[in-house]
Amino acid sequence: MGRNLQWHVRKPDVVLQKISVAGIYIHIPFCKQACNYCDFHFSTNRTRQNELVAAINTELHLQSDYLGHQPVRTVYFGGGTPSLLTAEQLRSILLTTGRTYSPEPGCEITLEANPDDLTAEKLAHLKEAGINRLSIGIQSFNDDLLKLLNRSHDARLAVGAFGLSREAGFENINVDLIYAIPGLSLAAWKANIHRAVALGPDHISAYTLTIEPATVFGRLAARGKFQEIGEDVAANQMETLQHLLLSAGYEQYEISNFCKPGFQSRHNSSYWNQDHYLGVGPAAHSYNGISRQFNISNNHLYLKSICEGHVPFQVEMLSGTDRINEYVLISLRTSKGCDLEKMKSEFNFDLVAGNATYLESLVSRQLASLDNTRLQLTPAGRLLADKIAADLFVTRQMGEEHME
Repeated sequence: MGRNLQWHVRKPDVVLQKISVAGIYIHIPFCKQACNYCDFHFSTNRTRQNELVAAINTELHLQSDYLGHQPVRTVYFGGGTPSLLTAEQLRSILLTTGRTYSPEPGCEITLEANPDDLTAEKLAHLKEAGINRLSIGIQSFNDDLLKLLNRSHDARLAVGAFGLSREAGFENINVDLIYAIPGLSLAAWKANIHRAVALGPDHISAYTLTIEPATVFGRLAARGKFQEIGEDVAANQMETLQHLLLSAGYEQYEISNFCKPGFQSRHNSSYWNQDHYLGVGPAAHSYNGISRQFNISNNHLYLKSICEGHVPFQVEMLSGTDRINEYVLISLRTSKGCDLEKMKSEFNFDLVAGNATYLESLVSRQLASLDNTRLQLTPAGRLLADKIAADLFVTRQMGEEHME
């Protein structure tokens, strides 16, 4: 997709486009230690944590026009490790959010948390602060693999943290798992899944390990000391995950996300539905339907700019072709699939017209289903979702040819 990027250090322009619901993402860029696979923006130096929280509150005010004053349906604390914040710090951010925006009654408020942060006392304080959904980064129940990943907890602590969360009254809990890890056999992966199911989480997110260059694993791989496992092994582990979780009563509503009926993540779903959202904090992203903006990924420069009354962000203007391709990419990852009528009404584009033969081949190979209104991938097709989406991407010329 084409990019048109510019740096800005100013208050964002008012967005006039109206939307029905919106979300707020708050990036907390602190961790106790660096996981060997993570390339998200964070710092292990927490000496300026209070300043950062104050700056986030200021940015919430500075960005108050971005969502067009539409009701906020979700608030999501991600990172980094948001569970490192004190209840008082979380409460101050939520208070600012409530005063500045329009949270809906029953707004989903999620906090990502590491198991080693979740004591009974901390959980009680999180509940009191207004958190109503937890996303616990368990990643694995295998202690050797947790050490390989450089996680700060072990399996016993993870199980205990989940139990304490239930005792504290949290009725909507996600657990994160990682597969396709070197050394993770199929038998061990099955055992991981069974242990997760036995806990009874309402939602399970499972991600394949990706080796990113700017990580410990990436640097080891560059020296030939760490090797990503093969695609066939990863696909086999994903198929195993699908089978075991579906058998246990979970729905796969997006490639990496499974839930009990009624427990889809509203916040994650808003991304896939292309709802608008505001990202606050260093490295946070925002989307308003016509552009994306990316806050600077540097704590010091972020704090300096906010103190001067400006939000430092980069803007990418989205062309019509960008919007079509983004929708194809994200919609095919979901169980709802690609809404062909939406593409016609919102993008003035007919996806089928230029891809009839290719789509017929997907259906014949049982990788997709197609009717007059929707293109959906089968479980087998979802294993190839990125490749299929790329095959359907349009160029600017193709887009013009199939505009209605």
